[in-house]
Amino acid sequence: MAKSSVDMEDIQTVDLMSELLRRMKCASKPDKRLVFIGPPGSGKGTQSPVIKDEFCLCHLSTGDMLRAAVAAKSPLGVKAKEAMDKGELVSDDLVVGIMDEAMNRPKCQKGFILDGFPRTVTQAEKLDEMLNRRGAQIDKVLNFAIDDSVLEERITGRWIHPSSGRSYHTKFAPPKVPGVDDVTGEPLIQRKDDNADVLRSRLDAFHKQTQPVIDYYAKKGNLVNIPAEKAPEEVTKVVKKAVST
Repeated sequence: MAKSSVDMEDIQTVDLMSELLRRMKCASKPDKRLVFIGPPGSGKGTQSPVIKDEFCLCHLSTGDMLRAAVAAKSPLGVKAKEAMDKGELVSDDLVVGIMDEAMNRPKCQKGFILDGFPRTVTQAEKLDEMLNRRGAQIDKVLNFAIDDSVLEERITGRWIHPSSGRSYHTKFAPPKVPGVDDVTGEPLIQRKDDNADVLRSRLDAFHKQTQPVIDYYAKKGNLVNIPAEKAPEEVTKVVKKAVST
């Protein structure tokens, strides 16, 4: 305990007060347990932080959780590292166990947004079993539905200025001079993954893997289809309404 009290003493008063105020504001918020499903480029990454802050949730991604468990050297983290070091996939039971541990953190007290999990019906079933043991369940599954042709236009039109990270889009946010950064005049590049062939193979894999999961939650009656082709601020309104009801 001594260590944590020293840690608290090192935190600026203004930071402690703002966190205390945030927790007081969050205390009246209803618990929400959400799953976000959507293909690359569907905008779920844009919406996650907005909904996380609005409803005082924690954002759980399997990659982040595995890395944190391995770094913390928890018993499950040690097992996960053994599997990863051998080049094996981390088992569903192990991932769900690490998720179970993550949900005990104070920032997950009001609930969570799961992103990138579950990817299979088996994972969805194991997640339900774990939540049932906690006396909880998934409240809403938001499916960021968008036509593949819209995604292709969104993603294949992206151009990046490598050194600054500035991004452009040939249709939605074009540079003043095609192929050239507005600020430096340096050439823009496209990421290797931002081409039509790579995108189509990623989308094919996504649909094959994810459609059974979407069907699973649809049968449970907690699936909400989000029209993800709309402008981000419009999508935010739809998502907030879906989460609130």
